[in-house]
Amino acid sequence: MNFICYPKCTTCKKAKKWLEEKGYEYTERHIAEDNPSYEEIKEWHAKSGLPLKRFFNTSGVLYKEMHLKDELPNMSEEEQYRLLATNGMLVKRPIVISGDKVLVGFKEAEWEMLD
Repeated sequence: MNFICYPKCTTCKKAKKWLEEKGYEYTERHIAEDNPSYEEIKEWHAKSGLPLKRFFNTSGVLYKEMHLKDELPNMSEEEQYRLLATNGMLVKRPIVISGDKVLVGFKEAEWEMLD
């Protein structure tokens, strides 16, 4: 299992605590230091079954500074994948990848499906 997070993020801290309390073993990856690649984002999106917009950190400073709320509707999926791959701070976190499951953001009810 891979746990992709930003260590200072309170939601990531809650998710990490949850994983540890449940006894999951995982490899932690700092999203800002080791940005997800174009290929990874494309693969995770396909596996997740989620709309691509869910992969954007819509509450982040960078998202707001870049006016992505207005820009994303005019961008192709390819352009969005490439944009997400430019900066880990644009990507919603935490992300858990476990086999064929990809979870974005921390919602305990969704994470219960990891078993």
